[in-house]
Amino acid sequence: MKPVRTRFAPSPTGYLHIGGARTALFSWAFARRHGGTFVLRIEDTDVARSTPEAVQAIIDGMQWLGLEHDEGPFYQMQRMDRYKEVIQEMLANGSAYYCYTTREELDALRAEQEAKKEKPRYDGRWRPEAGKTLPTPPADVPPVIRFKNPKDGVVAWDDQVKGHIEIANGELDDLIIARADGTPTYNFCVCVDDWDMGITHVIRGDDHVNNTPRQINILAALGAEVPQYAHLSMILGDDGAKLSKRHGAVSVMQYDEDGFLTEAVINYLARLGWSHGDDEVFSREQFVEWFDLDHITASAAQFNTEKLLWLNQHYMKLLPAAELAAKVQSRLAARGVDTSAGPDLEKAVVLYVDRCNTLNVLADAVEVFYKPVTPSPELLAQHLTDEIKPALADFATGIAGVAWEIPAISALIKETIAKHGLKMPKLAMPLRALLVGQTQTPSVDAVIELVGRERALANLQKYL
Repeated sequence: MKPVRTRFAPSPTGYLHIGGARTALFSWAFARRHGGTFVLRIEDTDVARSTPEAVQAIIDGMQWLGLEHDEGPFYQMQRMDRYKEVIQEMLANGSAYYCYTTREELDALRAEQEAKKEKPRYDGRWRPEAGKTLPTPPADVPPVIRFKNPKDGVVAWDDQVKGHIEIANGELDDLIIARADGTPTYNFCVCVDDWDMGITHVIRGDDHVNNTPRQINILAALGAEVPQYAHLSMILGDDGAKLSKRHGAVSVMQYDEDGFLTEAVINYLARLGWSHGDDEVFSREQFVEWFDLDHITASAAQFNTEKLLWLNQHYMKLLPAAELAAKVQSRLAARGVDTSAGPDLEKAVVLYVDRCNTLNVLADAVEVFYKPVTPSPELLAQHLTDEIKPALADFATGIAGVAWEIPAISALIKETIAKHGLKMPKLAMPLRALLVGQTQTPSVDAVIELVGRERALANLQKYL
């Protein structure tokens, strides 16, 4: 077998979104699984919509996902001379021809065909045929160049996801491969690129299925080997509708900004349309070892935000405390929060990680330990009652001399509630409110230990 060569070939007209990221991941993993080569190609021939910022956004997204390419990035706009060279060869050997049909003539042809309820298509009026006399080319019409598509037979391929597909050549008209200004078109450039770059497997979205028969015919005309094709089904949102921005079809880098870990996003993307038995959680290395094209489903994959959040929390809990703290630290620093005057951030994130499913939520949770605490009037009115103040005062006296460790603090809490005849929540809730400004926290003794003796005393005495 030839060495595997795959490619990811985005158009730089926007960010790298989830659909594109999954295509990149599957192409990368297939190359890695087979010890092959993964090529990055930027299809930037849409000059009006392509931007350097979009190119950078794609490269940034690939880097964040850890999908390193082996060759490239190659830019189609830098390969124009090669495309024009191939077009001249096709004109010379008769597999392409000049077409002088004007836009007005094409519009009239389309209207006539639609009136007859026929499929709109170019009628081949400038196509050279044996025994056919062509009109004299008009001097004032710059011609396009069309590919001379076979008229008979079928074009067929065994799609690695969708199975056997075949299209009658009679359904395909003669595709424009170069515009009137000389610029080559998308379907033609893709063929030359895949040929020149020796691509063996094309893994891409199923919105390209209609392009495939045209590309196979062009490759055959070039004498090029046709790659294997695998067309991935679309991704639907949580509600079953086509994935859109409101579902999460945002830039991959937005997931970074929203506090998701790369490992979680990779694991989640891998399960969007592919499976390995019932395995839900696996490393990047396991994914590469297991990945094949046979287990990609032909039906649409459905995005599940809750599953992604669950995976993200799983991977957060696996991180070493120092690494998790470093990721939270950068988020707090971006908010202008100084953690140097508060408790050990590693202890804070370890205490709260079980309650948080993104780094941002975790940063929100631990931020209270590094900012002045001001309980809301509602919290104070609800929990700081005359009934509880004596118990709080006794507890404040106790923590002034207690050993500053969780077991000793826990014993002091139990001693205080026993002395005042209270149930645990009656003391724990006002303690939480006064020390961190909220009543939903992990174990209150652990929270008090993390707050620190001086700050705990200061906060209690402020309200007693």
